Amino acid sequence: MLRSIATFLCLRCQPVTALPLNLRSRATHRVAENQQTVEALYDLSVDIQKVRKLKGWVLLQSPAYTKEVAELLKNMGASGPIIAHILTSHPEAVLCNPEQICTQKELWMSVCPNQRELVGVIEKFPASFFTSSSHHDNQRNNISYFQSLNLNKRVITKLMASAPQSFSRPVEQNELMVHTLQHAYQELGGEEANMKIWLQKLLSQNPFVLLKPPEVLRENFLFLRDKGFSTPQLLHLLSRLKGFVTELNPDSMRRTLLYSQDTIGCSETELRDIILRCPALLYYPESTLAERFEGLLRAGISMCQITETPTVLELTTQIVNYRIQQLKARGYDIRTGSLEVLNGTKKDFEMSFGKLQLRRERPLFNPVAPLKADD
Repeated sequence: MLRSIATFLCLRCQPVTALPLNLRSRATHRVAENQQTVEALYDLSVDIQKVRKLKGWVLLQSPAYTKEVAELLKNMGASGPIIAHILTSHPEAVLCNPEQICTQKELWMSVCPNQRELVGVIEKFPASFFTSSSHHDNQRNNISYFQSLNLNKRVITKLMASAPQSFSRPVEQNELMVHTLQHAYQELGGEEANMKIWLQKLLSQNPFVLLKPPEVLRENFLFLRDKGFSTPQLLHLLSRLKGFVTELNPDSMRRTLLYSQDTIGCSETELRDIILRCPALLYYPESTLAERFEGLLRAGISMCQITETPTVLELTTQIVNYRIQQLKARGYDIRTGSLEVLNGTKKDFEMSFGKLQLRRERPLFNPVAPLKADD
């Protein structure tokens, strides 16, 4: 009897072939997608397949304001291709209530010079513009606070675009971090008259500095002071490192300093001098420094040359090798010359390289040589 029951169950419970995952997802799309949203996005030349792949949940939502959002962007001066790009990269925008977007526009226009620039910001940072309406009060308060510091409007715009989290949180948190930075600057001997410019540069270079705990800054300075850096030297490092000073931590700096000292074979005093000329050494991990030291030495550059121009360590090995080959092709031997010609941005190098090439091509004028006269 048990055997017959088992046979009966086996016959009744034959496995059912499941639909492949991609077919199931397509079936789900056909049934659950908001067709008005899909059609409106098609009309705007939005890449629907990309939206489905990356953020398909947006197409399932209702209500959606696709046409209204597109019209608002158009009225701000956005072209059709720009609107399509914005909605492809950030389709969540169509879920924002038009009134909410108008409020956002009003907030952003208080720091943006004109609508054209605002459209450019939205194109690059759509998620920063299309945010929750629950953040509007915090955004308004933070904008007012940074304006009270007399910061440049473009700096505030960059902060809002690059680090929107710092504007969606209570203003008191930003006030605390800015006060910590200002206090550190003044405590190290920075001049009051230059503090606004210094703060603007710091925030421009690393907008995320505001999101760091104030304790990080204090811990880093205590560590560097224990390593023998004087107050004026700490101010120099703070000014050179700018926003990246909060990206450091004592443990990583300790390892980096120890590795650099062992590799270079210098004293602590000499190492401090090298760090003051190239503060970036503080935040490069040991693996990065090892690769760059090895690459320079393999190219025939001496350790003495590196310590004379330590900023060459800010360049990747690939960039250094390319520039050395360029110089070698013009007869410049980097092993006996200065490394300063390697330094700087691509534009800086091209200018130095151009001057070097002109000096080699230009004939030398000998003031005592007789002039050739026509017969």
